[in-house]
Amino acid sequence: MLTAAYEGSAPPNGLVLVPTPIGNLGDITFRAIATLRAADLILCEDTRTTARLLAAHDVHAKVAPLHDHNEDARIPDLLDQLRQGKRIALVSDAGTPLVSDPGFRLVRAALEAGLNVAALPGPNAALTALTLSGLPPHPFLFLGFPPPRGAARRAAFASLRAAERAGLSATLIWYEAPHRAGETLADLLAMFGDRPAVLARELTKHFEQTVRLPLSDLAAKYAETAPRGEVCLLLGPAPQDADDALDLDATLRAALAGASLKQAVADVTAATGLPRKQVYARALALAAEAP
Repeated sequence: MLTAAYEGSAPPNGLVLVPTPIGNLGDITFRAIATLRAADLILCEDTRTTARLLAAHDVHAKVAPLHDHNEDARIPDLLDQLRQGKRIALVSDAGTPLVSDPGFRLVRAALEAGLNVAALPGPNAALTALTLSGLPPHPFLFLGFPPPRGAARRAAFASLRAAERAGLSATLIWYEAPHRAGETLADLLAMFGDRPAVLARELTKHFEQTVRLPLSDLAAKYAETAPRGEVCLLLGPAPQDADDALDLDATLRAALAGASLKQAVADVTAATGLPRKQVYARALALAAEAP
């Protein structure tokens, strides 16, 4: 039952971005329910996932899929429907639409066509994890999912580390698949060195857990056993004396554990800004010491 404060409030017209719960079905807002009930069409990633949410809140609107593989093809028809005055709601499987989810191309096309686009506030895993983390809440930088392949992931992390050396100081946030969390944590340690870090999983669900540890301990914890459920990774800002605190040997050892000597040298050179000859010489020495 909607409260009186919302019963007389008409849902927005046009294309409406509607956040959905990230785990607990009770986290949907009154306005979100009213908007979904009033929609002529609800666009979603997976109709089976959204069907469960709609059934729980007595919503009976028409549902259609919108995902990375069909978004471009669907845009012309959806724009025509909006021009005809149809109210279309866009949801993701969980959380706020467009945040590491489909929909951006549709929103951009609707705005360029001069059509009305509205957004409701609501659940978001990255912000929930940030507020639970104990890390500085602002500034923060949300980076979506890291590249799935190791070399591309380490290159992306090296670029961020270079940005830190140029002055970036922010809590960094990623989403990650649980089966890649261990590899990603190891790459973070190799690129950024040891600093406060957090792994938050299954937020708002029964087995919610927030693990706050130094990055080295967090990487060791999940090196062999993957966490279960949806995962957010957070890394504290670089310390002000990061250049002095960075231990070249420790960084090289972490990089060498997951990559060839050549790749480790390239990654650490990019992350530290040190001369390649210096990094290469030290890498050779450490490789020779290894059993």
